[in-house]
Parts: sequence; C-alpha cells; structure tokens
Amino acid sequence: MQATGQGNGHCRLLGHTPLTHEGDWVRPHPSAHFVVTPEVEQVVARAMAYLGVGYPVNLAGPAGTGKTTLALHLAAQLGQPVTLIHGDDEFGSSDLVGNDQGYCRSKLVDNFIHSVVKTEETLRTVWVDNRLTMACRYGHTLVYDEFTRSRPEANNTLLSVLGEGLLDIPKLRHAGEAYLKVHPNFRAIFTSNPQEYAGVHSSQDALMDRLITIHTGHYDRATEIRITAARSGLPEEEATRVVDVVRCVRARHSTGHRPSIRAAIAIARVMAHLHAPADPANRAFLEICCDVLGASAVAGRPLSADEIRSAMEAVARARQPDPVEG
Repeated sequence: MQATGQGNGHCRLLGHTPLTHEGDWVRPHPSAHFVVTPEVEQVVARAMAYLGVGYPVNLAGPAGTGKTTLALHLAAQLGQPVTLIHGDDEFGSSDLVGNDQGYCRSKLVDNFIHSVVKTEETLRTVWVDNRLTMACRYGHTLVYDEFTRSRPEANNTLLSVLGEGLLDIPKLRHAGEAYLKVHPNFRAIFTSNPQEYAGVHSSQDALMDRLITIHTGHYDRATEIRITAARSGLPEEEATRVVDVVRCVRARHSTGHRPSIRAAIAIARVMAHLHAPADPANRAFLEICCDVLGASAVAGRPLSADEIRSAMEAVARARQPDPVEG
C-alpha cells in the first residue's frame, strides 16, 4: 500500500517519473520522458500556482487518464521528499496518523545493600508515526492517490491539517504532544475518480471545501498521440492510427470514461513488440484491439469484434484523402 523501500534505489513509475526510495518516502525527479503539450502545460501551471501558495490540489477524473503520473510530476517540480499513500477501503485514521505498536519494558534493580534487592519494572506502549504524520512533521509533499477509495471517516484527520495546519494525535495526549504543528513546507496533492466508480466513496463536503479540484478528463487527440508514441516506441504515424481507433470507440460506445489512453498505450506497445503495422488490414491489429477494447462495456455487455472493426473502418475512411476533381 505504501511506496517505500529499504535503502536507496531507483525506479520509474508509469514510465515517466524516476523515483529515489529513501526509507519510508520517495523523491521523484523531473523526467525528460514526461510528455508536455500546451494542454498539459496549462494544467501544470495552474496546479503549481495553487501549490505555490499552500493550497492542496485534487486531480479528479476518469481512470487511465494519467492523474497519478501528473501528480508525481507536480511533486517533482516542488523538489522535496514525497510521502505516497494509496486510498484503501480498509483504512482507519491510525493508518494515516499512526498508533501504538508493541511495548517497551524497562527494569530497574537496586541492590545498594547486598542483602536487599529492590526491583521496579514498567511497561509502556510505543507510538509509531504513520505516513501522514511523517509528511506533516518533516515537510514532505503528500501524494494521496485515489483518496476517495478510503472511507470518509478515515480522512477526517485531514480537516485540521489542511484547514488549521494542525495534526490532531489523540493517543499522545498523555505525553503532551496531542497536536503537531504542520511543517510550512508541507504540500498535498490528491487524485480521485468519479463517484460512480466501484469502490469510490463520497467525500465529506468539509474536506472537498479545503481542496482546489482540477478536473482532468481525456487529453486532446494531439496529446494522446504523443503520449502513446512516447510510451510504446511506435512511430507517431502508427500511434495515430491506434489513438484514433480508441477515440472512435470511446465516442461511439462508451460512457465517456473508457477506453482511456491506457488502452491506446497497451495496443501500441504490443504492436511495437510484434513489429506489426497498426493497419486495419492486419488481422493481428484487429485481434489485439478486440482483446484490449472488448471490455469497454456498452449497456453492460462487452464490445463485439464487429463493433470494433466498424470503428477501425470509420477511422480508415476518415484518413483517406479527398478525391481530386478533374
């Protein structure tokens, strides 16, 4: 559930953002592989303006539209460690803040007089910070991916963090540390899916009122083509055919959420692996499109091969040049 590692290492998340693991947090680095188009630049500029003055940002939109990649790209621009959390229906507030884990035993033996032995033994619980507390304490950037998949009551602790800059830690009241003042460098980036998605909870109004929500739908055609080509290694002309088929299916048959650019990337990567053309006349292209796009439901049923073939033919006709009149 947490993006953590032991020691230092490097990896790429979603093929875009290089990450350095440092114990219980990660440090994303700006990547040359992140596709920047005017549409992407505009979203990034708005989000960075909000984050620059301390407002938390919520990237809301359909699955598969690159919200997590965008969130990590924004975090990389901030240039500070990132605490990464993935929403989970099993979450309680202790999974964010921390709790007592294990016990600490201390023993004192006093035998100043050899014939008299005095022994004192105490047993106390040990508090362990969890990810939200660590981010607030050390001034990390919090990336809370799909936060609405956690139950609303689990996220209640965020209200005082984002509103008053205080983290309430009730279990530490006996130690005089009931409230933690949030570090001034702390920033928060959230992502969320539409409420009609399975497993998504409706977030409390008080929390949403503290977030600036940027709605990130499907990218425009030019951006999807560039991302698909960059992520698959397929030539841009071939990637264009793939994207056009996916967009045609999306416009004709889906509810507007699927298929996403994730499907275009999957088809393009397989075609590149096979060194096969993304051509409607190529049977392999049709079969791969059927496998990847078939789950895009129409009135609760999967798409048929004929429906996908029809979309491919429509794309092929649209790409044909107009006849030159004599």
